[in-house]
Amino acid sequence: MPYPIQWLLSLIFVVQMYLAMALLAVVFTPLAMLRRHYAYLACWTYCHWVRISARVLVGLKSEIRGEVPTDEVLIGAKHQSFFDIILIVSAVPRPKFIMKKQLVWAPIVGYYAKRIGCVPVDRGKRGQAIKKMIADVKSGAALPGQLIIFPQGTRVAAGAHLPYKIGTGVLYEQTGQDLVPAATNVGVFWPRHGIYRKRGTAVVEFLPRIAAGRDMKEVMGELEEVVEAKSNALMEEAGFRGRG
Repeated sequence: MPYPIQWLLSLIFVVQMYLAMALLAVVFTPLAMLRRHYAYLACWTYCHWVRISARVLVGLKSEIRGEVPTDEVLIGAKHQSFFDIILIVSAVPRPKFIMKKQLVWAPIVGYYAKRIGCVPVDRGKRGQAIKKMIADVKSGAALPGQLIIFPQGTRVAAGAHLPYKIGTGVLYEQTGQDLVPAATNVGVFWPRHGIYRKRGTAVVEFLPRIAAGRDMKEVMGELEEVVEAKSNALMEEAGFRGRG
């Protein structure tokens, strides 16, 4: 398919994606205010809609591989674009994130993030937020679910590498929860910035979990090794041969 047509289809896809978010917010918000279940249902519905419309409009298929965690765990995930968030949230039953505090004020996104138990973090005060979250987990104040963490701290372009930050290890050690690594190749098709979406098959793969109670530094090394190796393999499977 010629590039201009794919770009136009990508633009249509992006516009309808945000229109769908607004429409679902109108439908679900009154219900979500009454029962938290509907906040999760809204997120699940939206994520599945994005996956379906991506396949139909721009030819971007998506797959979830591996054993999907459904218990109370940490998920240490590779983060390449918004689409890996979509895939993970569509798969797990009770997703929540550590997110930038500014997103609390974002229309629609901020309300639902708070409703499903996401943890807002002040820039430069991540340590305080981690301490509070650990205290909430231990006291039972935190909502149970799957806490999705991006160990590199930000979106990373396909083929690029950023070091893994220690915060994931601190959470693993202090919460006493299993850690599930998650690899992806979504950045090959859906970049961090811009409109253009490529055809192909985007994958998020849940890898064998790392049991609680191990040495934190050892676990961080293993997490980085398995996530990077599998993400590289998935990108190679998608035809990616390097940056550019």
